[in-house]
Amino acid sequence: MIPEFCQEKRIVGLVFFFTRSDMLTIKNRTLATPLLLAPMAGLTHSALRTLLLSCGGVGLLSTEMLSARRLPMENSKISPYLVRTEDENPLSYQLLVTDSKEIAPALEALHKFSADFVDLNFGCPAPRVRKAGGGISLMSYPVRVREIIRTARRGTNLPLSARIRLGERLDEAWLRDFCLMLQDEGLDMLTVHARLRGESFCRKPRWGWVGKVKQWLKIPVVANGGIFSVEDAARCLAESRADGLMLGRAAAQRPWLFAEIAREIYNIDVPNTGINLPRLYAQFALGLTRFRPERRLGRLKEFTHYFALNYPFGHHLAMGVQKSTTPVGAWQQAVDFFSTTDPDGLNMVETQAVAAALAG
Repeated sequence: MIPEFCQEKRIVGLVFFFTRSDMLTIKNRTLATPLLLAPMAGLTHSALRTLLLSCGGVGLLSTEMLSARRLPMENSKISPYLVRTEDENPLSYQLLVTDSKEIAPALEALHKFSADFVDLNFGCPAPRVRKAGGGISLMSYPVRVREIIRTARRGTNLPLSARIRLGERLDEAWLRDFCLMLQDEGLDMLTVHARLRGESFCRKPRWGWVGKVKQWLKIPVVANGGIFSVEDAARCLAESRADGLMLGRAAAQRPWLFAEIAREIYNIDVPNTGINLPRLYAQFALGLTRFRPERRLGRLKEFTHYFALNYPFGHHLAMGVQKSTTPVGAWQQAVDFFSTTDPDGLNMVETQAVAAALAG
């Protein structure tokens, strides 16, 4: 029987239920929407975060993955990983940890940076991260993970979360023990990327396994992986019954997706600002001016790789930007592309002003 406080939602033939009266609360913080931004290297920096805020719907922002060992030496005013405007909140800082000894200095730095949430990375499958002893490699060493969580919990009163994958192979008993250990050591929320370590992004996520984790734990469980549309979000929720959703690559491809999901699934009143692709691209480019000039081009190329997928012939946009050697040159490549594929949208953009800002 479905409780009275739950609401039925029907999307693309799916029927699922969500609790409208109990939005996602992580420790002592209740999010405006149960939609979270995934930490992604080269993408989840200030320029993307402010673009997402302008579109609406995102409940919790994230930094890129931050090295816990290097963090105490970083300058938050100039570091490309830490630059943050006053509007970027709430903001979760994700730590890449390899040893519990790195935790205390890293947390001290995050307190100085006015972090809103702390997230621990136990899920990154990148070879260089695993070789260094971080990311998903730590899931093979539960005792070490236990000490990391225990040390982090002692070191901060901020909401503490972690992000994992399903492991090296499907092993329900092992995964259950691992997740319960995370909860017992004081974790406030767990995000599960619904793939195994060796599975690529093209493999359909195992959202049903997130549902298993949800059944085992009392803390909020967030589903991550393979959500690129409202329909994907609906299917994920139907299979996982997760407390929230985390969007990764789709945030760069479709920055307005958070708002669509908030409106269409959670019935949250998020203004519809309309979708003007050249204007959104220009907003992102202007956001890059918060970084030093040498840090702008790489970030524009990374973003364009995903954003170009919105156009049938977007590979021409991606290739033009990729071959550019300056931010201004990359912007001009984009202007040339938009002038033929989306001239009406481009007419609403002050192209010269963007070029001048990127040149500054």
